[in-house]
Amino acid sequence: MLLLAGAVGCGDAGGLEGAGATPTAAGPVRLWPQMTPASSPAFEIGEVDTEVVKGVKVPGDDIGKVDPVRIVRAEIAAHPGDYEGAKAPYRDTEARMADCAEGPGHGDCPVLAPYYRDLTGDGRDDLVLGFRLLPGKTTAVRVYTVVRHRIEQVMAWEDALSGVELAGRSLVMRSPSEVAGYEYRLQWTWDRDQGAMLLTHDEMLRTGSRKPPHTPSHRPSPFPAPSASASGTPSATPSGPPSASTG
Repeated sequence: MLLLAGAVGCGDAGGLEGAGATPTAAGPVRLWPQMTPASSPAFEIGEVDTEVVKGVKVPGDDIGKVDPVRIVRAEIAAHPGDYEGAKAPYRDTEARMADCAEGPGHGDCPVLAPYYRDLTGDGRDDLVLGFRLLPGKTTAVRVYTVVRHRIEQVMAWEDALSGVELAGRSLVMRSPSEVAGYEYRLQWTWDRDQGAMLLTHDEMLRTGSRKPPHTPSHRPSPFPAPSASASGTPSATPSGPPSASTG
């Protein structure tokens, strides 16, 4: 009895206390259950569009021995409408490739310094490459791997970027938002079944109070403009579904 009394007496110093009423757990509620499920996407992101880099050999299947500038030149050659001519949207990128004699990341060369990481899990390095899309303020980000002795592009994205990170076998890109105090964060992760980097996370995150950026990220609208043609969505601004996570 004395022990019990002592325990009760110490209850005011470190004893359990009630935290108040607990909110009732609410599970997900399915809206419009009679709606017929869609069988095809309304917007195409182009997540699994892979492309072989033509005209560039891979010595010993080692992508680290390939000049990144040659890879960008090959993309320019494969897509002349984007880079060549006075009306091409990225005409200055093609013109500035002449400044790449010292390699990527030097001087006025639009090709950024390359990064190497095994993103596909095959034990060999893959290539993460970025280059400026001039005269605008957009940056192209590409991921390349070696498939059957050829360089294959397994991810392509263009945006106004505020940061790029490698996290494990994922590539994370941060872009400014038109909403003050927020930014977009996209995570691309290798998918063995698709043989491509898939957009596995698309989030809008709070970063703190700040002024709206002068160059907002070119985020897609969920509603196409009435005047837009059926084939007129540029690959640099693919329209996609709301934020999703594959976990």
